[in-house]
Amino acid sequence: MTTDASAPLWAPGMPRMASSAMASFADSAAGRARRSLKTFKELHAWSIEDRAGFWDLVWDFCHVVGDKGERVLENGDAMPGAQFFPDARLNFAENLLRRDGPGDAIVFQAEDKATARLSFDELRALVSRIQQALVAAGVGQGDRVAAMMPNRPETVAFMLATASIGAIWSSCSPDFGERGVLDRFGQIEPKVFVTVDGYWYAGKRIEIAAKLKPIVDGLPTAERTVVVPYLGVADEVASTLRDAVSLDGFLDGFEPRELTFQRLPFAHPLYVLFSSGTTGVPKCIVHSAGGVLLQLVKEHVLHADVRPGDRVFYFTTCGWMMWNWLVAGLAAEATLLLYDGSPFHPSPEVLFDFADAEEMTFFGTSAKWIDGVKKQGLRPRDTHDLSTVRTIASTGSPLADSSFDWVYEAVKTDVQLASISGGTDIVSCFVLGNPLDPVWRGEIQGPGLGLAMAVLDDDGRPMASGKGELACMKAFPAMPIGFWNDPDGAKYRAAYFERFDNVWVHGDFAEWTSHGGLIIHGRSDATLNPGGVRIGTAEIYAQVEKMPEIVEALCIGQDFDDDVRVVLFVRLAEGATLDEDLTKRVKTRIREGASPRHVPAKVVAVADIPRTKSGKIVELAVREVVHGRPVKNKDALANPEALDLYADLEALKS
Repeated sequence: MTTDASAPLWAPGMPRMASSAMASFADSAAGRARRSLKTFKELHAWSIEDRAGFWDLVWDFCHVVGDKGERVLENGDAMPGAQFFPDARLNFAENLLRRDGPGDAIVFQAEDKATARLSFDELRALVSRIQQALVAAGVGQGDRVAAMMPNRPETVAFMLATASIGAIWSSCSPDFGERGVLDRFGQIEPKVFVTVDGYWYAGKRIEIAAKLKPIVDGLPTAERTVVVPYLGVADEVASTLRDAVSLDGFLDGFEPRELTFQRLPFAHPLYVLFSSGTTGVPKCIVHSAGGVLLQLVKEHVLHADVRPGDRVFYFTTCGWMMWNWLVAGLAAEATLLLYDGSPFHPSPEVLFDFADAEEMTFFGTSAKWIDGVKKQGLRPRDTHDLSTVRTIASTGSPLADSSFDWVYEAVKTDVQLASISGGTDIVSCFVLGNPLDPVWRGEIQGPGLGLAMAVLDDDGRPMASGKGELACMKAFPAMPIGFWNDPDGAKYRAAYFERFDNVWVHGDFAEWTSHGGLIIHGRSDATLNPGGVRIGTAEIYAQVEKMPEIVEALCIGQDFDDDVRVVLFVRLAEGATLDEDLTKRVKTRIREGASPRHVPAKVVAVADIPRTKSGKIVELAVREVVHGRPVKNKDALANPEALDLYADLEALKS
């Protein structure tokens, strides 16, 4: 077990617990279970013991719109192979568009360059027009609509219109390079391609017309390209592309009318999401409408305690699964707060400004952003109100202990800090927060309801303590339908079920805590094995990134002298030098804060650290470069040129 501080950083008061949907759900579950379910631990145990009863109650409690059918779970012991709600008929978009009226459905801000606001009625009207235009363009059930779009209201509306007719949605952000877009969308052969005429980032106008032509030409199945205005040149950009039209041209002649929704089987495909693609062509992960809906209403309504009228924000792009997570807030009858651009422009306080201006209730961001504003010395509690913010959520990488401290010291004392972890593979979370339990420093509060989470040793046995593979032991609705172009399911099974039969191995290196929470120590495929002992890279980052001289770090295992040695790359703060003294202090901090096994054999300064478009550092790609092996898909990176900094380093030859 981990060593814990004697008191939690935050605990929910009785009024907050009693008013939460989780508490009300527990009462309903107790009636079905015919026993008391007073704690989250008891509720979670029942949700695993009676998965059919649990997911049936989620459908009812969260007011899922559709025909549930008689059966809840068939072949439930098979993974893959279990079927949830095999008789059900529903439509994802119908569930997200359940609310109407003049209230805000979407509020959009793009740095200091653009704002927009759509009411629920206006959103429904826009979705209606897009739905009609898509049908007129020949889009039907199972066809793909692919979008290279910023996080704008039109993106949400296109997704909803696509889902309403049973077509399949896939998206990436407009900062992707030509190869990165084609490696993704080229595999799924979209009938319609949606893009934008450019975007703003860090105050700069980014024009993308030059790369759009080869992208459109490289998608021969796209019978129509729609260019959404952002920079005000949509017509001009469309005129340079094959079979292209501006958004106004696409919608011309279609007036809002009553929306129609195709109710389809629970397992009907909704989304194609993509793996990062840093070690090869991205895998196309196909997700079901019913599975995504049920999992995400569970997370929004129960775990995130999102209530009708709440105002939900997550800083994300359309190339990260947190965008798909965010938009499901509409199913909880919440307002979506969308932000596009740099989260530090025009000032580092811009997201806190947005929170105050729009009375944000749920503030979602990344661990990297929290670390960034912390290092800039921000103290929002001294400069902002933030009285409406009930929950701050963090994901993307493990949240360091010092970042937990900073949130409670510098942002707000009475707030639930929910570190969450899941992924593209399930478009949701395996482990996350809940409103009934306290928050402990450095810990994720616990597993998701209905998910039989375990930490396994090398032989696949569940561990009560110690570090091992994070796994899910029973089937759950948000498992992918499969991978695109994988007819016999071989790639799908290899990705999650190959190591231990009938067990989902997620690829995270994790540990249970004494409170029933979890700590993620990094990706298990990036764990280090010096002397045959597995250690997590996140444990090293948690120590060195506390140091003011170090902005960020990346750690790999280098094959050397018939063993693996730990190599730590550091990006230094302005004015800092990696001299003998700083190197010694880095190693001492790691030795004292983690263990002697974690101490790097080499500490090397670099000018930049490569990362994916969603901001995750790419340890595996750096490891390939250090070992002189090619990185297959550099277009998946936000800064691929950074990889060149790691090639043939003299410091690693001895």
